[in-house]
Amino acid sequence: MSDSQGEMSVARVRDVFDDWARRGRAEGMERGHAPVARRALEHLALGPTSRYLDIGCGNGYTVRWAAAIAPEGHAVGLDVSEEMVERARRMSADLPNAEFHVAAFPDHPLPRESFDAIFSMEVFYYLPDLDAALAEVTRLLVPGGRFACVVDFYEENAESRGWPEDVGVPMRRLDMAGWRAAFERAGMTVPLQRQITLPPEEASEEWKTTVGSLLTLGRRP
Repeated sequence: MSDSQGEMSVARVRDVFDDWARRGRAEGMERGHAPVARRALEHLALGPTSRYLDIGCGNGYTVRWAAAIAPEGHAVGLDVSEEMVERARRMSADLPNAEFHVAAFPDHPLPRESFDAIFSMEVFYYLPDLDAALAEVTRLLVPGGRFACVVDFYEENAESRGWPEDVGVPMRRLDMAGWRAAFERAGMTVPLQRQITLPPEEASEEWKTTVGSLLTLGRRP
């Protein structure tokens, strides 16, 4: 993808998520993603002093979780959507150890080697240069730090194939092996990769009970 195409893709994603935030879809996304996000965060082993980053934080729900788990640490959210970040800031105003930035990752204002744990839900397949983004994740992690990346748009999930046309945004479709290889190219090991399925009472769509969301867990050596 050329630089101009990449910029157009970022702008389109920003417009979509700004619109969704204005229409009240941020909280619906939280309800839909939270059951999987909670299971994924268990693999980050957050503690009282953890430094946590959510890339594509939406309304900031996982940042609030992390800020509560790590009262002596720090929790940061990045999102390309100004509308989403504004909602996140309002909803997190009582958490002094939470902060949010508008940023089109991998461009950001954060120092390198500053996070023990990084999380992302349904973001990385939108990014124009996946290899550059994953390399930047590696640089943001401290040695031994972990990155939990969850995607629903992947080859093994047949239900997701029409999403780029439905949303009107380019998406990168990889299979499980492709995600693992991308993490390894970025300098991370992959101690865990699994499809997270949900019980029917927690699933908003049937495929979430059968195929589920793909979690790839990376670790900086």
